[in-house]
Amino acid sequence: MTETERNYTRCFSSPSGMAVLQHLRQITIDRVLGANCTDFELRWLEAQRSLIHYIETLVQRGRGQHNDNT
Repeated sequence: MTETERNYTRCFSSPSGMAVLQHLRQITIDRVLGANCTDFELRWLEAQRSLIHYIETLVQRGRGQHNDNT
């Protein structure tokens, strides 16, 4: 476990940090774009989703819950 993973875990494990991460999840991962979204909008949302997944992965690694095979 790296220091960065521990820092992410400390940051997002507090009640406030969990609320922020949940909010970020709601506005990215849980968001659905309509059929007439542009290529740019789709790519932008996927980039945001990727960042949230990255943060969640670092938090899981900091907790020792991440399987490196996934």
